[in-house]
Amino acid sequence: MASRIPRLAALRSFSSISALIGCKSYRQPLFPPRSGLINSAHTHFSKNQSVYKHSSSEIDSTLKDCSEIDHEEFQKWGNGGGTFHKSSSIDPTAVIEIGAVIHAESVVAANVHVGSGSIIGPAVTIGQSTRVGYNVAVTNCTIGDFCVLHSGVCIGQDGFGFFVDEQGKMVKKPQNLNVTIGAHVEIGANTCIDRGSWRDTVIGDHSKIDNLVQIGHNVVIGKNCMLCGQVGIAGSVTIGDYVTMGGRVAIRDHVCIASKVRLAANSCVTKDINEPGDYGGFPAVPIREWRRQVATHRQSLK
Repeated sequence: MASRIPRLAALRSFSSISALIGCKSYRQPLFPPRSGLINSAHTHFSKNQSVYKHSSSEIDSTLKDCSEIDHEEFQKWGNGGGTFHKSSSIDPTAVIEIGAVIHAESVVAANVHVGSGSIIGPAVTIGQSTRVGYNVAVTNCTIGDFCVLHSGVCIGQDGFGFFVDEQGKMVKKPQNLNVTIGAHVEIGANTCIDRGSWRDTVIGDHSKIDNLVQIGHNVVIGKNCMLCGQVGIAGSVTIGDYVTMGGRVAIRDHVCIASKVRLAANSCVTKDINEPGDYGGFPAVPIREWRRQVATHRQSLK
């Protein structure tokens, strides 16, 4: 009997709230709105009505694209409870957790594990024994064997490329190519790797990428590279093998970095680095020169 008392109290309070909502006086606002504010808001909406119509058309276009997906072609995967498209090719040993989706014509090799909430886009290939964490979005890419993609990774989305046309409007450049991830690559949480526009974006074998790293379109990273947290690499950069970047290193676009280069944390590379060695500073210079600059600056402050 005691356990029923809170339920009865809740029902009574719910009934009283329902009665208030049904009451006409309750539905009236406590402070009536000012007519001037309403008129100005209405005028503002009328002036920008075309903007709202444009947004609605974009939404309708997106909904149309979504409606073209034949949802009846998706089935439940027995090993994990995820969802897969009939045209995809999935090895029986693969685990697709509940909430994960494998889209059309994708290939998932043996012993792959895809976590809940992850989306494997159309025509994606994932090599054997690769582990995909939670809420990963993968599209327009090929992933090698024995890779690890931690939660929140996004691979294969459009790169950031725009130009101003003759009418002065910002126009998007086509981003139609792919991403190629080598074997034994590990990619940290919430890292983003953009697809290519004039060449594929490539991550070499055995490279390791930390959390919150941004890799722009057309970037080519060699083998056995290590990128620490919050590194940002602009588009069309070429990086050799065995390159190490400390935290928050920034690389400007279209720069080439030779193999066996090490960059100190917070460095910014603004031009090509053609010789192996240690570099640091803004702009990045050979480490001895950078240390000499720092020492001179400290002396000037005394």
